[in-house]
Amino acid sequence: MTATAAEQNDLAPRGPHAQRWLILGVICLAQLTVLLDNTVLNVAIPSLTAELHASTADVQWMINAYSLVQSGLLLTAGSASDRYGRRKMLVAGLALFGVGSLVAGLAQTSGQLIAARAGMGVGGALLITTTLAVVVQIFDDTERVKAIGIWSTVSSLGFAAGPLIGGAMLNHFWWGAIFLVNIPVAVIGLVAVLRLVPESKNPRGDRPDLVGALLSTLGMTAVVYAIISGPEHGWGSGQVLLTAFTGAAVLTGFVLWELHVPYPMLDMRFFRDRRFTGAVAGAVLVAFGMTGSLFLLTQHLQFVLGYEPLEAGLRTAPLALTVVLLNLTGLGARLVPRMGTPATIATGMFLLSAGLGAIALLAGRGYGGMLLGLVVMGAGIALAMPAMANAIMSAIPPERAGVGAGVNGMLAEFGNGLGVAVLGAVLNSRFAALVPAAAGAASLPAALAAADGTADRQRVTDAFASGLETSQLAGAAAVLAGGLLAAALLRRAERTGRG
Repeated sequence: MTATAAEQNDLAPRGPHAQRWLILGVICLAQLTVLLDNTVLNVAIPSLTAELHASTADVQWMINAYSLVQSGLLLTAGSASDRYGRRKMLVAGLALFGVGSLVAGLAQTSGQLIAARAGMGVGGALLITTTLAVVVQIFDDTERVKAIGIWSTVSSLGFAAGPLIGGAMLNHFWWGAIFLVNIPVAVIGLVAVLRLVPESKNPRGDRPDLVGALLSTLGMTAVVYAIISGPEHGWGSGQVLLTAFTGAAVLTGFVLWELHVPYPMLDMRFFRDRRFTGAVAGAVLVAFGMTGSLFLLTQHLQFVLGYEPLEAGLRTAPLALTVVLLNLTGLGARLVPRMGTPATIATGMFLLSAGLGAIALLAGRGYGGMLLGLVVMGAGIALAMPAMANAIMSAIPPERAGVGAGVNGMLAEFGNGLGVAVLGAVLNSRFAALVPAAAGAASLPAALAAADGTADRQRVTDAFASGLETSQLAGAAAVLAGGLLAAALLRRAERTGRG
């Protein structure tokens, strides 16, 4: 069904909204709540194990049910917001997230909590995609980069603040409080969205691509599950390889279906736009470098430098704080018009790579070198991420903003998992090469426990530190190469006038 001219006029973007900054604050609050739930549960594991009599497998599913459902539904959620209305999907996401939080906070068994977390994942997928789509709708070209910068700042803040907030709450309340605190936020968000956020959707009214939605959901879920289970079961295990192969095969089927269906959920012609493909490549590698490096850094701080978990969390906070401060001051938004998108992204990726290199080469001398690297990384992320998100969203027609947000979210999830998987594999390979006797140990603590004497334990620790250095340098090289590739593609797109 095609919309009438009057309907298209009602639903199309009308430039900057009068209350756009207030609306941005509301959706950023909702976004922060979703992102906190990605990390806040980690600190509650001891309490959950004791009070719900949860097994190790139960705890893993409590954590993974949320991220699996959320990542698998991102593209479908974005497409649904384009078709049925972004405000409707934002309301639905807040409602599902609030109800899921209530059920999770009052759960009496592990099964109830796992089911509640899966329901929260559905709400989270709707919120992550719809919030970015709304930002694109209510801000014009002159303010959009700054607005996206503030929106992306929430990701860094949520990643850093989750364990700290969770730990502080668990010191005063029982574990269910980390979920129940979401409810007033969801209620406030619902009221604000209904009062402030204008409705917008794709006026064409294309038929829903149900097969594409099913294939993208199953494929992404399988790929993310393989990445999550890899460290536990081993990357060469039959379970991981079979799941990864299944996910890749299903996603290949998704691409083939989208190429031939007359109403695709994701129009593959977007990838012919060099601006889009350049931003895609850069976005994956920014997430790769940031998440992979933080995965390694927490191990370095605890296993090599001897900090407690809370102390380690506090010492990684300068990365997020740098991103927050630079984005709130609008540095990236001011540089994009002056330097251009390709140069801004290249500069940001170079700084991210330099920060990773500084950590690799200087962290062994103490926390000072690591602090320098974290600040430089934060500066790079603050420049590159908003510019790339804006490039992705600008390359997609405004009426498909939800799909663009879904693609952006999928790239972040894929890059996050890839960073942990690849850099973790480099670390383990180097560690096993230096200490062959410890190759069968499941972790550094296990290798230390099996060590014979002080000298042997020091050799194991030194080998682990060397593995961390090698993996950080590998990450730095990958990020730098990705930055150069993204900048080259974007520059070429500008010269040819595409996008």
